[in-house]
Amino acid sequence: MAEQKMIFIGAKEAFIARVLIKKITDTGTECRFIPWTVSDISKNISGVSLIVLFMEDSEKPQDEVIHYLSDMMDEKEIRLVLVGEKADIQYVSEHISDGLVHATFTRPVDNTEFAKCITKYFKQVEDSEMKKSIMIVDDDPQYLTTVREWLKETYKVTMANSGLQAIKMLGKNKVDLILLDHEMPVTSGPQVLEMLRSDPETASIPVMFLTGKGDKESVMSVVALRPEGYFLKSIQKEELLTNLQEFFVLHR
Repeated sequence: MAEQKMIFIGAKEAFIARVLIKKITDTGTECRFIPWTVSDISKNISGVSLIVLFMEDSEKPQDEVIHYLSDMMDEKEIRLVLVGEKADIQYVSEHISDGLVHATFTRPVDNTEFAKCITKYFKQVEDSEMKKSIMIVDDDPQYLTTVREWLKETYKVTMANSGLQAIKMLGKNKVDLILLDHEMPVTSGPQVLEMLRSDPETASIPVMFLTGKGDKESVMSVVALRPEGYFLKSIQKEELLTNLQEFFVLHR
């Protein structure tokens, strides 16, 4: 189960902030107030899944704090709830990367709706944690995006546009399956597979090749590398999803 931990940041811990924090802790989520400085946030960010940014009396955090939040949340997959006046919420939203703002609440805040929003968020996080994770490795950004769109409702999906980027990302986060482009420049799919299998940390991760060549000779050269399987890039969405489901059923 995902750890239900969040922080509530603001200029000062005002009365309404304490009320909202109490509402949050009553749901079983760990939450405490942190001043909105880069130093204080960085010291308290470990294990956090959600941040509430509370703005009162038209006070906003400094731009350096907003930029830090944007970069840090993007890296750690943390989301943000904004509380404040409409103009302040709009300002912060415009300076935060797309997709990082989970919800907004203009003041005065409906405490019950606020608590429901937090509970729903952590339920979504928990459901996401239970999904199998797949990494797609391909140098074609359009193909990467297409396959991600196909899979994102069913799986946790990460993308890498080169073999070396994939190796680096796997050093921080393991996945349940890698879909690996066979024909990549610089570091080819077979070379990436060799690197993965030579490292004890990644040797056991299943790999399936993606290939644009369906002739017998090309397919045999792919199969000879003994991956868990392979898919032609011409495969359609439903067939890919069905095959992946069958793979995970067989490898429970």
